[in-house]
Amino acid sequence: MPPTVPLYRSRAQQFDDLVLEAVARLEPRWESELSDVEFAVQEVPDAEFLADTDMEAGGVPLARIVRGSNDTSDPAHPASGTRIVLFRRPLLARAEDEEELSELVFDVVVEEFAEILGVDPETVDPGYGDSDGFGFGPDD
Repeated sequence: MPPTVPLYRSRAQQFDDLVLEAVARLEPRWESELSDVEFAVQEVPDAEFLADTDMEAGGVPLARIVRGSNDTSDPAHPASGTRIVLFRRPLLARAEDEEELSELVFDVVVEEFAEILGVDPETVDPGYGDSDGFGFGPDD
């Protein structure tokens, strides 16, 4: 579609849609817990994050968790929710097609959300890891 056509969606917008779809797949079971989590997309991890990350453990990270703050005493740093940030380009580099990308994004959302909850990914999604073979969790 040409960019002037209303149906046109950039690759970044299409990726954002995949993240929203992944979250929507979890909502029926985890709606109240998801209400406290924000989701964001960043092109690539920033240099500060990479400097603090063990690159030997698994290559370029696919996502990160930014812990929120409940402290309302400092107006310069207001309270914020926990945020899951997905890195678009590393995820795109790992997937061969749109279907694989969709499942990879879902798996990463499940893994990061499970980390926030302090549970195994299989608790968040009982079908996690059954047939996709991604398994990019902290133990992989």
